[in-house]
Amino acid sequence: MHKLAQNVLAYVRKQDLMRAGDRVGIALSGGADSVALLRLMLELRQEIGVVLSVIHLNHKLRGAESDADEAFVRELAQKHGLELICDSRDVTVRATEYKLSLEAAGRAFRYEFFRSTLEGGLNRIATAHTLDDQAETLLLKLARGSGTRGLAGIWPKVAASHRSSAIGEDEKHGDPSIVRPLLGTRRQDLRIYLAEMGQSWREDSSNRDLRHTRNRIRHGILPRFERHVNPRVCETLAETAEIARSEEEYWATEIARLLPQIWREDTLDCTMIGTFPLAVRRRLVRRAAESLGLTLEFHHVEEVLELKGCVSLPAGWRARRDGDGIKFHKEPTTRSDYAYPLSVPGKVEIPELRLAIETMLVNEAHGPDDLLESSFAKHELVLRNWRIGERFWPAHTREPRKIKEILQDRHVIGDQKKSWPVIASGGEVVWMRGFGVRRDFRARGEKGVLIRESPLEN
Repeated sequence: MHKLAQNVLAYVRKQDLMRAGDRVGIALSGGADSVALLRLMLELRQEIGVVLSVIHLNHKLRGAESDADEAFVRELAQKHGLELICDSRDVTVRATEYKLSLEAAGRAFRYEFFRSTLEGGLNRIATAHTLDDQAETLLLKLARGSGTRGLAGIWPKVAASHRSSAIGEDEKHGDPSIVRPLLGTRRQDLRIYLAEMGQSWREDSSNRDLRHTRNRIRHGILPRFERHVNPRVCETLAETAEIARSEEEYWATEIARLLPQIWREDTLDCTMIGTFPLAVRRRLVRRAAESLGLTLEFHHVEEVLELKGCVSLPAGWRARRDGDGIKFHKEPTTRSDYAYPLSVPGKVEIPELRLAIETMLVNEAHGPDDLLESSFAKHELVLRNWRIGERFWPAHTREPRKIKEILQDRHVIGDQKKSWPVIASGGEVVWMRGFGVRRDFRARGEKGVLIRESPLEN
């Protein structure tokens, strides 16, 4: 066994990342880090007792380069006799629609993809985050401002079902289905390992683009720190993150114990919370808000703690002082149902969502979730919001589920949940936004109905 594989095995066991019998999906982009993860796990799978698969999400960001990455991944999975779960998503559309950075939109899509593969039979997803990624993350958070939670950086294991919104994610503890076996390993050591193995990898041209803040840290700031301040700065930052994680693990347990003393459904007990030190009060307010699905920034927490009247909070929430309590409530809004006939080819605008849906009959290859059976081109299709009791069968899941439950799992709430668009035919939901075509209605050849969405221009 290679020395690096021994080190990774020790880290996996120390952090309890995998156990015998686990079905582990290796998130393989084709880059050096993920290829090294695959090769290392191939060395370790018998020792740990796990079954490996390869999973790959094509973000469609770099055209032919992205497709070449996918082809490389397919070839590597086939070479080692591993099951491949592959999907594609247009990250640019998601980023434009929700006014997100490409990085944030890509991350949201990756977690959706991870969850779908876990629902399909895997129980662990292994990603190739390295010690260098940890150092970069910590430096970013320090520069932008962060509390202890942020300084914990990247966790060795997190839940894929952690609290999220429809457009982003926020890492939480839970069932540790996403694991990072390389978090204690330097990126340079992985490249040395690959060279010794005679293993090639794909280079992502965007990783050299200095318009991205993380790349400026990776290629400029951290190397200067290593040369002029501390040659072990990456290891030092990673140690800082480990200390912060230990602190956060303690506080998570302590705040969970204290919260019932000061929080009832949607109201803070001001008298009781005032008996705690400021550091505890801040954490209690933040955790209380999170129980409502609400994420508060530092200044929001301070406003709540100093509240005398009423204050506006994110996502339409408000907090109001009411005697000895502070009550949280969301402004009531209503949205009526909508329904529009949809032809193939055709395009329908949904003014309620500032969104357009377009269909076309195509012959060229697309992602398996993008194409509806070609026979539906002759059917009556309706673009509408979903209805209570309806079910949908996402790709990579064993059976259909209630749409209400699918959206609840993604923590889509309020008006956004009520107005979530689907395409129906004969009373059956055949397509659902964010989840593609219903599994049993997907095109079985290259010909099919392509469904695309785009934001409406203002």
